Amino acid sequence: MLQKALVLLFVLASIAGCVSCGTTNSHYVYATLPAANQLAVYREDPNSGVLTELAGSPYSVGDGDTSLVLHPSGKFLYAANPGQEENDISLFTIASDGSLTEVFPRTSVAPDASQPVLLAMDPAGGFLYVANDGSSNISVFAIDPSAGTLMQVAGSPFTIGLTPLNMQLTPSGNFLYVTASSEPLGYIAAFSVNAGVLQLVSLTSSNGVNPTGLAIDPSGTYLYAANSSSNSIAIYNIGSSGGLTQVMGSPLADIYNDPVSLLLDPTGGYLYVANQTSNNVAVYSIDPTTGFPAALTTSTSTFAFATESSPSFLAEDPNGAYLFVGNQAGSAGIQAFGLNAGNLNPLFTYGVGNSPLSIAVLQ
Repeated sequence: MLQKALVLLFVLASIAGCVSCGTTNSHYVYATLPAANQLAVYREDPNSGVLTELAGSPYSVGDGDTSLVLHPSGKFLYAANPGQEENDISLFTIASDGSLTEVFPRTSVAPDASQPVLLAMDPAGGFLYVANDGSSNISVFAIDPSAGTLMQVAGSPFTIGLTPLNMQLTPSGNFLYVTASSEPLGYIAAFSVNAGVLQLVSLTSSNGVNPTGLAIDPSGTYLYAANSSSNSIAIYNIGSSGGLTQVMGSPLADIYNDPVSLLLDPTGGYLYVANQTSNNVAVYSIDPTTGFPAALTTSTSTFAFATESSPSFLAEDPNGAYLFVGNQAGSAGIQAFGLNAGNLNPLFTYGVGNSPLSIAVLQ
C-alpha cells in the first residue's frame, strides 16, 4: 500500500500534467511488488507521463510475483509466481479502465518445472513462454484467444540445462533467445519456434559473465546482451536460421557498473542501459548498418542520466514518449523520464513501498 504522503504527490503531479492534456486515451502501467505479493496499477497520462494509482490497487497476486507480460489484445495480463508452494501463473482480465480481475485457478508449471521467473509472449498472442529457474527449463502454453486460459504444449517443458537469466522472442516470433549463467562465461541459447515447440539451434558464449540484460531490435536483425558482472555489452547478428554471429568490435565495454537491463526504443535507434550500481541509465545511438552502439553525443559528456538507487529494469510507453525505470533500493520506486531523441528528462519519482521487479505498459 502506498504511503499516505505519496497521495498528495500523485494529486499535484496529476494537476500539473493536465495543463496540456489532450484527448489521447490513457495508458496503464502495471508493476510487480514481489516482497508484498502484490501488483500495482497506475493510469498514465499520455500527454505528461504522470502516473495516478487506480482505486483498488495494489492487487493481491501469487507468492513472489516476478514477471509480467501483456496479451497483444490488451485483454489479458499474466504474472509469474515462483514462491513457495506456488510455482504458477496468474491470469488477469483487464477492464476498459485498466483495473484487473484475477481468473482462478492459477496455472501450475509443476510437476516437471519449478520457480517460474520470466515470461515472454509471441507477437500474435498465441503462446506464453515461461522460464523456470528451479528446473532450468521452459514451459510453453497455448493461449485461448477468447478467455486467455492456458494449456501446456505437447513436449513442454523444454530443457535448457542452464539457469535462465533473461528471455526474449524475435519480433517475428520465430526464434526464442535465453541468456543463462555459467562458468567461466555466460551463454545465449537460441531456439527455433514452431507452434510453441522449441528446438535448440545454437548455444553461444556471451563473452562475459552473467548476461542479465537482453534486447532484440525491431527488425529482428541484432541481439544485445549485457554482461552485468563483466561491465560489457555483447552484440550479435541474428542469422536466418536463428544462429548468432558476433558483430565486429563486440563486446562493447561499459564504463559504468552492473548493466542489468537493456531496452531498445521502438525505432531501434537508441539503446538504454540500466547500470545498477552506478545508479544511472546510459544511452547509446545505434548504427543502422552495423547495429553497433555509440555513446549518445547529444547527451551529457558521460552519456548517462542519474537515477534513484539500483535501477534494475526498464519499460517504455507504447508511444515512445516516456521511459519508466524500476529501482530496487532507496526509494524503492518507479521513475518516469520524458524521451527526446534519446535524451532523458526526469519527470517524477513514485515510491511504491516495496521494490518493483517488472513493469508492463498497456496502450
